[in-house]
Amino acid sequence: MYRYDKYDQAMVDARVAEFRDQARRRLEGKMTEDQFKPLRLQNGLYLQLHAYMLRVAVPYGTLNAQQMHMLADIADKYDRGYGHFTTRQNIQYNWIKLEDTADILADLAKVEMHAIQTSGNCIRNISSDQYAGAAADELIDPRPYAELLRQWSSFHPEFLALPRKFKICVIASETDRAAMKLHDIGIRIVKNDAGEIGAAFYVGGGMGRTPMIAPLIREFVPLDQLITYAEACLRVYNRYGRRDNKFKARIKILVHELGKEEYARQVEEEFAHLLTQDIEPPLAELERIKEYFADPAFEAGASDEIDLSDPDFALWVKNNCHAHKQPGYITATISLKPVGGIPGDASAAQMHLMAELGKEYSFDEMRVTHAQNIVLPHVKKADLYTLWQKLDEAGLGAANLDSIEDIIACPGLDYCSLANARSIPVAQKISERFAGNGKTETLGELKLKISGCINACGHHHAGHIGILGVDKKGLENYQLLLGGCEGEDTSLGKITGPGFTEDGIVDAVDKAADVYLAQRQEGERFLDTYRRIGMDPFKEAIYG
Repeated sequence: MYRYDKYDQAMVDARVAEFRDQARRRLEGKMTEDQFKPLRLQNGLYLQLHAYMLRVAVPYGTLNAQQMHMLADIADKYDRGYGHFTTRQNIQYNWIKLEDTADILADLAKVEMHAIQTSGNCIRNISSDQYAGAAADELIDPRPYAELLRQWSSFHPEFLALPRKFKICVIASETDRAAMKLHDIGIRIVKNDAGEIGAAFYVGGGMGRTPMIAPLIREFVPLDQLITYAEACLRVYNRYGRRDNKFKARIKILVHELGKEEYARQVEEEFAHLLTQDIEPPLAELERIKEYFADPAFEAGASDEIDLSDPDFALWVKNNCHAHKQPGYITATISLKPVGGIPGDASAAQMHLMAELGKEYSFDEMRVTHAQNIVLPHVKKADLYTLWQKLDEAGLGAANLDSIEDIIACPGLDYCSLANARSIPVAQKISERFAGNGKTETLGELKLKISGCINACGHHHAGHIGILGVDKKGLENYQLLLGGCEGEDTSLGKITGPGFTEDGIVDAVDKAADVYLAQRQEGERFLDTYRRIGMDPFKEAIYG
């Protein structure tokens, strides 16, 4: 994984000192909240319902044991003993005191971490495939290019005050595991007919109030022009994006209103101009970065056999493990979705354990997923049973990846000042319902996502089943959506009809699941059955 050089460390240390002074002035009353707000947001600090919330960057979701231990220590020392892993492959703390924040940032800086550009109208945390560098189906490891984009976008003077926040994702496989087309810019590393490796650019995706799937803007950008083309995309947006209306300020609105052809034409014009300016980082810098992402020292000839005689372990392997490019190894996902638990939450003790297991069994490397779980990317198959036993003993052995219990949920009205409804209790009740009725394994892949407001931090538009909490005359009301997907066959969910109470939405999800079980054909996922039979059979069952 990437290691800071002296410039990285100096920039982060300087930002800590700068923020310490800003926070001191705010606490002493020498700065108003209106003056302080843009400064704290540049450092990932939000003011929520009950306390400050701090969002910590985890670039492309990759971190090591030392960093995970520090995240656990921060949870214990400055929060209430836990952290919340988010859909941006980050972590956030919900009970932060302003007077502690500079000390937290200083602690993060000791382990090459920060909270810079995790908020505000700038380029946010660059996301990627959680299996990058390990997956058997990827073309190349996309993380060196994600890191190059991170370095380019950090403190970029032209893009620190964009019309609205901006999110970039980089993947390198046909299978999209990172919701690439639902980003402002989605980049897929591809190979053209001549066998050359380059990047396909999808621009103008996003969820929120107006969900849109990013259209393909350019099929092939040479990798040695990747940054230049990204800069061209941002420049056109920065020039014409709406600043008079925050609800129409995202790049998806600009691409939609201009039309993808006109937007692409303007990007090509800007791209041609930028090519004459020679802004691309030198090849030597990319090669330097690539060295940090070299394969670990895999054991040659490691056994490919796994003893699956323990049925609980066999189920976990089936559901939570993914094929690895190296014989004798496998990629294992640790579910942070125990039955009745809060999706994405991990206690300090659990984080310490995951750090130790990552160090012992996965070459000191872990990944945060956009589905709020943790991945150990490089596990020797011979060690897998021992690893699972340790996870299971700590309450981290749930075999529910991509099932109806593996719910994505935002913090909702329990914490967020923007939310209209609670997400966490709904997620807890649904997981308890399906664990209790025994349908989870029978249903197979069924991705359920919950947001507590239209901002869609829970990705409800992209759920096979999505739930959106809204305010209806002062009461929490939950809309049910069906048919969303964040993968390579990206689609947006459609609202079934009138909303439900908290208990009513749990019943509605159960009824939708029963329609699928009754109607599915051989090999069909819930999503496949929905696409084949349409909305009507579900509406009839749900609304009677």
